[in-house]
Amino acid sequence: MNTVISMGAFALASSISPGPVNLVALSSSMRHGFKVSMRHVIGATIGFTVLLLLTGLGMRELLNVMPRLIEFVKWAGCAFLIYMAYKLVRDNGELGVSSEAKAPSFLSGATMQWLNPKAWLASLAGMGAFAGSDIGLIWQLTCIYFAICLASLACWSAAGIFLRKYIDRPARMRLFNRMISALLVFSAVYLMQE
Repeated sequence: MNTVISMGAFALASSISPGPVNLVALSSSMRHGFKVSMRHVIGATIGFTVLLLLTGLGMRELLNVMPRLIEFVKWAGCAFLIYMAYKLVRDNGELGVSSEAKAPSFLSGATMQWLNPKAWLASLAGMGAFAGSDIGLIWQLTCIYFAICLASLACWSAAGIFLRKYIDRPARMRLFNRMISALLVFSAVYLMQE
């Protein structure tokens, strides 16, 4: 039982802490509503869970043989964060259903996780710390992480709904988007220096 609690605490700490995927979930729900933002949330959760599972099933060995793969992911992730920041800056700030076509999709959520160095580090650290090569523990951590990641990202989306009542005009939404955009760029710059 202690292992399950430890796995859960690790999953919660790395899932709920601010990061690019969380910020997009927050912004998406503010702009498009909770239901639409859940496509991004579910995509990000499944994307991360698949990454975690593959890490446990042997991708760690592949990374030992091809260490430049992590470097590629880092740079591709930074480029993707800057692209997402650009999209936020260009947004007109209009709230509501009319802008639903521009909402982050299931695929963008999954892609963000595969290009998110934080997700790679959490996968490698989690599997290394809790599962090793024990297939039962690999599946156990994957299932726990799925539930906690989904709940954590949904909390960020719910926070966006709460904030939406305070950011009720396009000008305020544009300002909020620019702040989130700056945080995404800051995240990219920070990751490039690691």
